[in-house]
Amino acid sequence: MRRDALNRIGGLQHIRGEIIDDCALARAVKSCGGKIWMGLTRSSVSLRSYGTFSEIRDTIARTAFTQLRYSPVILMGTLLGLFFTYISPVLLIFARLPPARLLGLAAWLLMTITFLPTIRFYRRSVLWAPLLPVAALFYTYATILSAVRYWLGRGAQWKGRAQAPRAA
Repeated sequence: MRRDALNRIGGLQHIRGEIIDDCALARAVKSCGGKIWMGLTRSSVSLRSYGTFSEIRDTIARTAFTQLRYSPVILMGTLLGLFFTYISPVLLIFARLPPARLLGLAAWLLMTITFLPTIRFYRRSVLWAPLLPVAALFYTYATILSAVRYWLGRGAQWKGRAQAPRAA
């Protein structure tokens, strides 16, 4: 981010209380006439490393239900979308009817092919590409966990504290 854009929004103080700070920062920059670009690049470096599945899960769970505006309806739509897009093609492969199996296989193959450019960009083995449905299951689990934590009053867990506890 350019320093002049950060100065125009009043610095990081403007987004200090935000749970999804990167999105809040982008909104603030745009609202002050700035431009944003979001895309793949090799020049960005993450300052946080996530080495375990639980760290990745908690990163997703910290903001997923917030991003869905704490809406059970949007949550259900998201979960259904994940299911029908990523999980059902794999399940259809085990269907009784050959046309259903063929459609499931075709959908999984197309999903795998469209994931290949991302896999290649991040210099991973092409063997990871067919595992996109597994990643979707993991993301589904973390999204459900995000909602459950919110409903239990634990909100967005970050650095040992709840940032968005459910209102009593």
